[in-house]
Amino acid sequence: MKLRVPIESTLKALLAQEDTDGDKKITIEDNGSKSFTISSEGVTYEIKGTYHLSNLLQELVIAKNEGKTELEITEAIIEELPAKRVSRMIRDYYWNGLTRTMDADGIERLIADTKNESLTAERLPVYVPFHDELAFNYYKELEAKLLIETLKLPEEITPEYVKSINKKPGVLSLKLEEKNGEIEAVPFVVPGGRFNEMYGWDSYFEAVGLLIDKKVHLAKGMADNFQYEIEHYGKILNANRSYYLTRTQPPFYTSLIREIYEVTKDKEWLKSHLITAIKEYETVWMVEGERETSNGLNRYLAEGIGIPPECEEGHFDAVFAPFAEKLGVDIADYERKYVNGEISNHYLDTYFIHDRSVRESGHDTSYRIDGNCADLNLVDLNAFLYKYETDFAELISEEFNNNFEGFTSEIWEGRANHRRELVNQHLWNENANCFFDYNWMTENQIEFISATSLLPLWCNLATEEQAEALVENILPLLLEKGGIAGCTKESRGAISKERPQRQWDYPNGWAPHQMMIWKGLLNYGFKNEAQEVIYRWLYMITKNAVDYNGTIPEKYDVVEATHKVFAEYGNVGVDFEYITSEGFGWMNASYQYGLSLLSDSLLERLNSLEAPDHIFMKNRV
Repeated sequence: MKLRVPIESTLKALLAQEDTDGDKKITIEDNGSKSFTISSEGVTYEIKGTYHLSNLLQELVIAKNEGKTELEITEAIIEELPAKRVSRMIRDYYWNGLTRTMDADGIERLIADTKNESLTAERLPVYVPFHDELAFNYYKELEAKLLIETLKLPEEITPEYVKSINKKPGVLSLKLEEKNGEIEAVPFVVPGGRFNEMYGWDSYFEAVGLLIDKKVHLAKGMADNFQYEIEHYGKILNANRSYYLTRTQPPFYTSLIREIYEVTKDKEWLKSHLITAIKEYETVWMVEGERETSNGLNRYLAEGIGIPPECEEGHFDAVFAPFAEKLGVDIADYERKYVNGEISNHYLDTYFIHDRSVRESGHDTSYRIDGNCADLNLVDLNAFLYKYETDFAELISEEFNNNFEGFTSEIWEGRANHRRELVNQHLWNENANCFFDYNWMTENQIEFISATSLLPLWCNLATEEQAEALVENILPLLLEKGGIAGCTKESRGAISKERPQRQWDYPNGWAPHQMMIWKGLLNYGFKNEAQEVIYRWLYMITKNAVDYNGTIPEKYDVVEATHKVFAEYGNVGVDFEYITSEGFGWMNASYQYGLSLLSDSLLERLNSLEAPDHIFMKNRV
């Protein structure tokens, strides 16, 4: 069955009948008849139910955006199986909507970014590395037609310098290439919504989905931009904004280049990136007294000075309030004087070291690392660096005949084994059967059960016995209706039931945790457990997309299996009209990755929207 209908009149009639709350979406919260009839050349087709009606709305808008005046409607599209449709939309539309470049078109989009509304200057600053003449000249030429100001960074970028430009925030250049006399910007994928920059660990998880969807050039582009950042800015940045110059992100560079190489088999490309990855390991992570602590394990330590400038006005009022009250001054006045160096406050200096380090960890924010992040050897960070060391060992052995720039695989195996010994000594708790973060200052474990407690499974750091203990004792505590929670309710409650929720804690769940835990379970042969955890996550995403006009946002409440969450910074991806054009970066990737692992029988049940409780007999502890 095929019908051709006029787009404008059909769209107007559909919204008038079914969008009863006027939000330009068709969801289960609308009170329309849930039945809409279209006709063409004597053929009539009745479309029933929220999901099918929202599919019609989306298809009308896609065709309209393509400049069409008529839409050819088929049952196959309107009644497309839910999981198939979500996956297709990610592959064919959302990745395109999230792709950015730092060329003229991309810069123009950045100029309109809402984060630039606080700029006092009329032009958006574009900061360029000291030695990148190609980028400097390119952006200088763009000043004639775009409202940008090209600024060259100093050869040495210090925390003091970064603080000095916080009042003039701008974007940082990424890699440009000269091809056939033309300059091309290397593309990257952004998280979505208000996030128009290339972010650190987001990029790796997005790349997992991109590789599944055969968009290898985009995954490779992000690796090439990572390399550019390390070479020119000294680290993989939290994101390419000027105020992130002192802050890195969780390390996933070796995983990214390995997975790209598995597809491209480009050994020269791999060699170039492997050199850079070793440089990052040695100069960012293994500098003693900085991100390497006295016990040989690692921590996050953002090097900036003072308040993170990306925070909205008033974000730290509660922190400044007691000091302002003691001096009898207004909070805003105290904050201004502290920022300008007119007031010294050692407590605040230390507080902001920890606060910036929380943001460097990617887990901003969580009570697990609140107020002491720079004092902690985190389970997750040390698992990620163990993965670096084993990646180096395996790549050098398998691809470079055990001789790479003076390194052998045995060197890296030795470092990995040493880290494993230290992790077992300081982070493993035999009585609790769990990995816990370790305060290297007080020499105590922090008994907070988090999704990160399971991440040693992802990188094969855990022994077989530890893996069995984690799966038997810890996984059930974190497993909820919609997947793995950021932490247990009990760990969250032990902090203080009166304090406000943090977005990385119970009851919320996050894509990178799910993806790493799935792989970790499979690494150790826990196939049934992996299938259950994957299904719960995919069911939650699919059901919310079906009920809410294709919505795929940044975060979910996995306890209630809903996208309607409390979140300190909102929930990116829910604010759209008619159709989402992006989804959310690592959410999209988690969906594609989960589908690639799900059994055929469970995929059939997912398309039937069969709730997890009806499938899995084992109840959560």
